[in-house]
Amino acid sequence: MPDGAVALEIGDAQGHDVDAAVAMGQVRTSIRTIAAHETDPATVLTRTNELLVTMDAARFASCTMLHIDPVNGQVTGASAGHVPVLCARKDGSHSIHELPGGPVLGVVPDTEYREETFTLDEDSALVMVTDGVVEGPGLTLDAGLERAGTLAGAALRDGLNAEQTADRVLDAAVAVDHLDDVAVLVIRRT
Repeated sequence: MPDGAVALEIGDAQGHDVDAAVAMGQVRTSIRTIAAHETDPATVLTRTNELLVTMDAARFASCTMLHIDPVNGQVTGASAGHVPVLCARKDGSHSIHELPGGPVLGVVPDTEYREETFTLDEDSALVMVTDGVVEGPGLTLDAGLERAGTLAGAALRDGLNAEQTADRVLDAAVAVDHLDDVAVLVIRRT
């Protein structure tokens, strides 16, 4: 980002077809364009939602956006109906961090999204996932988040890097034969 921060987003569009891929492309392009001029995740999500509602988008999308200062670990985040963020620590522990926000993008006009600021400690990682990683047949969202957090914490304790941590979480999701799209994004502060 122009201010030296790193902006991250993860999202999931309604559906599993070509139209869903097109919708997610519209969301991604909108967010990138708006984020180039706005640093607050809540503002980015609010403006993206306004744009998608105005376009009368055929699909909706969930999304989490984070703005991270790599120097001091300050994280500002907001969510548009997306699953919580996981925070894994080098001692093997983890926590589930539910960000404030609002409904999915592209549905409710005049939505004002909210954000929260917190600090990502050194030797910790934030793990962002889509719902296909943490819920499915026989796996509730809470149980899936707990499993993914436990795996991410263990990966950090074992000294794995961000890519290896993401692979560990993703491999567990694939092993239970989930039917939904899966994506894992890990950012570590060392």
